[in-house]
Amino acid sequence: MSKRSPGDIVSRRKGPVMHRGIVLNEDRVLHNTPLKGEHVSTFEGFCRGKRARVQHMDAHERNRALRYAEGREERAYNPFTNNCEHTVTRATAGRARSPQLALIAGVGAAAAALALTRHPAVAVAAFALGRRLVKRGSSGSEGG
Repeated sequence: MSKRSPGDIVSRRKGPVMHRGIVLNEDRVLHNTPLKGEHVSTFEGFCRGKRARVQHMDAHERNRALRYAEGREERAYNPFTNNCEHTVTRATAGRARSPQLALIAGVGAAAAALALTRHPAVAVAAFALGRRLVKRGSSGSEGG
């Protein structure tokens, strides 16, 4: 794994998705989990025995993420409106988003539509609608 700097994003595999967090210093990571919500843990605690990947951020994004981490309010975990990706994107971009959730919602909607209608065009439309609904639902999670 490459060297990580404060404000960089770290990811590790968590089942079929990636779990994400923000590096605070060499051994601390801000992340968001179902049992603890947004919290700081050790890097080892974040990794939980899995290999982590580092996404190096530019100086502006790193500074923004670190300011968010310092002044953050306590936020409980919610898989649809405040998961680990929402935490990371809120901190780095100022807007909470969850691309993985949008993809999962799109695939689920497409699968349901295809099972019900057996029509590929309806499945494609359902995929787009599922993604759009998740993105719209996340847009209310601004701030930070």
